[in-house]
Amino acid sequence: MIKLYYVEDDYVIASAVQKYLKNKGYHVIIFETIEQTKKVLQTELPSLVLIDWNLTDGSGYNLCKWIRETWNELPIIFLTVKGDSKDIVQGFQGGADDYLIKPFDLEVLYARICAILRRAGNIAENYVTCGEISIDKIKLKVFISDEEIALSQTEYQLLKLLIENKGCILTRTGLLEVIWDANGNYVNDNTLTVTMKRLREKLHNPPYLKTIRSFGYRMEDV
Repeated sequence: MIKLYYVEDDYVIASAVQKYLKNKGYHVIIFETIEQTKKVLQTELPSLVLIDWNLTDGSGYNLCKWIRETWNELPIIFLTVKGDSKDIVQGFQGGADDYLIKPFDLEVLYARICAILRRAGNIAENYVTCGEISIDKIKLKVFISDEEIALSQTEYQLLKLLIENKGCILTRTGLLEVIWDANGNYVNDNTLTVTMKRLREKLHNPPYLKTIRSFGYRMEDV
């Protein structure tokens, strides 16, 4: 089921959209604040984000810009009462892919979502995240928030494997076999230790990269 995030502090509107889109086969998760939304986006991406402009803890416009700085291809639709032409232009300039003015027709919203997802595909599949770390698997790039981090091929493979299995302990033996031995590079245990040390330093020693003594490593959302 395709997952959507809807940032809206009006429960009546949010629940109506959620119920309608659920009947169309979408899983819609509602967030009332920008803070909640940012926290969840750093752990799991949806296929598309719906955003109201006026929120209790700030501007949906600023949230849109924040998303776009980190996930350039994540589709965003504004659902807002702000209908002046300057507001619409500002919304698109801030990174929105579409803009609907309240009150809007649910069938029109559904059609817009379908059109955007046809063009964009399921962007969530292109990214893996943990905390502030995000990997773009298509472009093979790593980011901490909006800062791109330059990694070697081995460091990238190690980080990607850890994030794709976050919450699980990956043993040292298993990591050596998957990353090095699978490529015919037979190395000793110290190679993993050195690579992990360099990776931690480049990632600014993130708290969500854990060493499990005598076993291996685990990535987990803090």
